[in-house]
Amino acid sequence: MEKYLETLLSKLLEYAPSVITALLILIVGLYIIKLVIRSAKKIMTKKNVDITLQKFLVNLGGWVLKILLFITVISQLGIATTSFAAIIAAAGLAVGLALQGSLSNFAGGVLIMIFRPFKIGDLIEAQGEIGSVKEIEIFTTKLIGLSNKEIIIPNGSLSNGNIVNYTTQGTRRVDLVIGVSYDADIKQTKEVLMNILTSNDKVLLDPKPSVTVLELADSSVNFAVRPWCKTEHYWDVYFETTENVKLELDKAGIEIPYPHRVNINKTE
Repeated sequence: MEKYLETLLSKLLEYAPSVITALLILIVGLYIIKLVIRSAKKIMTKKNVDITLQKFLVNLGGWVLKILLFITVISQLGIATTSFAAIIAAAGLAVGLALQGSLSNFAGGVLIMIFRPFKIGDLIEAQGEIGSVKEIEIFTTKLIGLSNKEIIIPNGSLSNGNIVNYTTQGTRRVDLVIGVSYDADIKQTKEVLMNILTSNDKVLLDPKPSVTVLELADSSVNFAVRPWCKTEHYWDVYFETTENVKLELDKAGIEIPYPHRVNINKTE
């Protein structure tokens, strides 16, 4: 037992300086990486680098620096970096095959940065989801959905699919279909609907809002009501117009058709 303890103690004393040095390198290295990232953010902000590109480069740079720090710590512990690199190279093919999705997502993130189909803050629709872009990371993009839920979409799928950007043009058209009775006067109905649009401060006059007969349906005459507004006012205009249509049509005595239930009492 004494011989075993002596051997253990000698090994500890032998490797202690390397372990302590490696820990110091790790702690100091992480602190330096933090300072470098903070300085990089300040420099890019002063240079007016787009916030989307800033976050992507900071994320990527952080990973690269941490990998280099890891290799440095490993070498300090006495593990030859050449053999370590050889192990990585040998395992590279297997890891690459296992992480095809991750590599595809990384490539997708790079493509998003190059072609810039959207930026942070844009309202987009992609992969069946709608939300504002919160962050573009190396492998994924985070959205904040309309109900304030966080949506994470892989960059590979995002870059290879259809993307609808609702923000870039600055304005949106609200498409509503309003049905009225066949007994209603078409000109009067159009005037009432147009007055609803023009009296709303959030509705733009350029492009001009429109009210047109869309179709003669089975039980109603359907009008296409299409006001334009700023992107951020879309839902306000949508809900306000829907509510005011009901109120103003009722005032004008214009009926909105709806199914009626008729009770038939049978008497013997």
